[in-house]
Amino acid sequence: MIIATGISFSPKPMPELPEVEVTRQRLAARVEGALVTGCRVGKPLRWPLGCDLRLLTGRRVLTLSRRGKYLLMHLDAGLLLWHLGMSGSLALAEPDSPAGPHDHFDLRLSGPFGNACLRLTDPRRFGAVVHVTGLDDPRAQRLLGGLGPEPLAEEDFTVGGFRRALAGRRLAIKPALMAGDMVVGVGNIYACEALFRARIAPQAAAGSLGAARVTRLHAAVREVLAEAVRRGGSSLRDFSVNGVAGHYQESAAVYGRAGEPCRDCGATIRLIRQGQRSTFYCPKCQKR
Repeated sequence: MIIATGISFSPKPMPELPEVEVTRQRLAARVEGALVTGCRVGKPLRWPLGCDLRLLTGRRVLTLSRRGKYLLMHLDAGLLLWHLGMSGSLALAEPDSPAGPHDHFDLRLSGPFGNACLRLTDPRRFGAVVHVTGLDDPRAQRLLGGLGPEPLAEEDFTVGGFRRALAGRRLAIKPALMAGDMVVGVGNIYACEALFRARIAPQAAAGSLGAARVTRLHAAVREVLAEAVRRGGSSLRDFSVNGVAGHYQESAAVYGRAGEPCRDCGATIRLIRQGQRSTFYCPKCQKR
């Protein structure tokens, strides 16, 4: 009778592209085709919903897609853009289950699998659910318009485009990767891992990379993100799906391993701060 319960997505320190993609994959089959039977809004999130709740009731969910770290719920009229922020998680709960203190948006659904409540839980309230009329809606353009190419889409994220985006940039390559304009969704964990795999120091100027290094980094970004999705994302604390945690962090070469020996060369993994974010790297394997 219930679509699913106990399906929880709460990666820490914050959801990155693989965790959002895993969320999409696990939820899509359970919400696509379902009818919206009601909504509840709790405390204010990062951005307002932007529509009367009554407008959503009676709408049908067509598809659930992803753009960067946004989930796009396509309805038969309009879209809902979901962002998990820094501490958000999505779960399918019993339709009448009481909301907790950090449950700030409920979408009640009725579909082929029964009735359920799609619930956004977000202790820090940096997440959001935003209604737009379409992808050309000004609010959608403000949120999605500046995003870079999708790294998992081969035709979108090309070596040539990546090389042109890096050219002339003085910013260090690690924060440049995370900026989101030349490639979208590469967060802290996966930027560290991709740079290690490409053997590039995180302090190297983005515009200083030659063609061979750009090609290696392009491949490393795609490989690391795809591998993370296959492993269910990273569970630094409590990311799980039906009690099954993501496993990428178990194979991390540098992230979270400061002071430990590099598995490739034995040098000590170092930790520095870049743009108020922790950066892990091997000083011997990764060159400027």
